[in-house]
Amino acid sequence: MPEAMETDGLTVGQVSARLGVTVRALHHWDEIGLAEPSLRTAAGYRLYTAADLARLHRVIVYREIGLGLDRIRAVLDDSATDVPGALRAQRAQVAERIDRLRRLGDGLDRMIDAHERGLLLTAEQQAAILGPDWNPDWPAQARARYGDTPQWRQFAERAASRGPQEWQAVADAVTDLDRALGDAMDAGVAPGSQAANQLVERHREVFASYFPLTRRMQVCLARGYENDPGFAAHYDGVRPGLAGWFRKIVDASARAHGIDPDTATWE
Repeated sequence: MPEAMETDGLTVGQVSARLGVTVRALHHWDEIGLAEPSLRTAAGYRLYTAADLARLHRVIVYREIGLGLDRIRAVLDDSATDVPGALRAQRAQVAERIDRLRRLGDGLDRMIDAHERGLLLTAEQQAAILGPDWNPDWPAQARARYGDTPQWRQFAERAASRGPQEWQAVADAVTDLDRALGDAMDAGVAPGSQAANQLVERHREVFASYFPLTRRMQVCLARGYENDPGFAAHYDGVRPGLAGWFRKIVDASARAHGIDPDTATWE
C-alpha cells in the first residue's frame, strides 16, 4: 500500500464523521477487503482517497437498502452479477418486511384499543351477539374499575385477537353453560356431587375465555353473582334461585380442594 502525506487523504476518524459510519465498521470492511483505504501514512495510519470515499458511498447505499456485505461485494466487483435482479430480489424482501410491519402495526392498534375499550365490537355487534339486555357501556365501566388489574390486561390480550365470530362462540358457550346450570338445579343436583363439580370446572373453562380463573377467584366471583343485583338478576332470570345455588356448588368444590370459601380472596 503506497505511503502518503497526511494531506493526501482522510483518516478513519474523518471518514467516520463525514459518512456517519462507525470506525469499527470501517475497520471491518477494510479487514474483509470490501472497502480498503488506498494509502497509509509513514506512521501506518490508514488514509482514504476520493476514489475510496466513492466506493464507501456505494457500500453505504447498498447496505441501507438491506443487502448483505457479500452481496454488496458481488454487486461492486463481479461483472457477472445481475445487479437489477439483485435489487429486485431485495425490493421483494423489503416489500415483505413492510407487509409484516403493517400487520404488526395493525395488531398493536387492536391491542391498544382492546386495553382501552375491552370489546372491539360496535354497539350493534354487541347487541346482536350478547343480547338486547347487554349494555354497551359495561366494558368502559369495567375498565374504569378493573383497568389496572392483571385480569383486565389478560382480558385485553384475548379480546385483541377476537372478532364477531369468536365472540359469538364465547357467547354461545356462556348461554349453554347457563342452560346446563339451570337444568342441573331443576334436576336436584347436589353441591359436592360429581355432576355439580363437573359444572364448576366447566364454568372455569368457559370463563377462561376472559382470563384465567383460579378456584379462589371463582369463589369470589360466585359470591358476587349472588350479592350483586345485576348478576343475580341475570342468573335468577335463567332460573329463580340459580345465583344462590351456583354459589353453593362452587363453595362445595372449593372445600374439596382445601379452600375455605368464607376466607377466600381474589388471588
